[in-house]
Amino acid sequence: MEGFLDYVRDEGLLHGRMEWLVAAIEAAAAIIDLVAIAVLLVGATRFLIGYLRAEFRRGEDERKRGLNAERVELGRYILAGLEILIVSDIIATAVSLAMADLVFLGILVVIRSVISFFLERELQTVERELGNGGGLTEKGGRR
Repeated sequence: MEGFLDYVRDEGLLHGRMEWLVAAIEAAAAIIDLVAIAVLLVGATRFLIGYLRAEFRRGEDERKRGLNAERVELGRYILAGLEILIVSDIIATAVSLAMADLVFLGILVVIRSVISFFLERELQTVERELGNGGGLTEKGGRR
């Protein structure tokens, strides 16, 4: 039994006998990365369209409210994209045997969590400024 445990510890069961599974998991992580990028691109596109719409409104208050509403929406897309990227990083690290990958994942999760925390706080501040009359419902969605 000791030989099997040495094999699992040294080479890893997945990497030693199931290379096809490792390749499939890595492909799934890459697909998840692409989904996260797509979410960020959709958010950026919607922001730019909304920004241009808001910029050409007549009243200054309407313009500011429109811009702030678009900022909130973009922030939600950024948060969603970051959360999806964290999932991908966890999956990629799960199949890796390197301690450096685990440390890198920890650093990435901390950085992304800090960004998410402060972005969420900023979004809450902007939503409070907008109030319920600013084009957003209580849950942050469009009316």
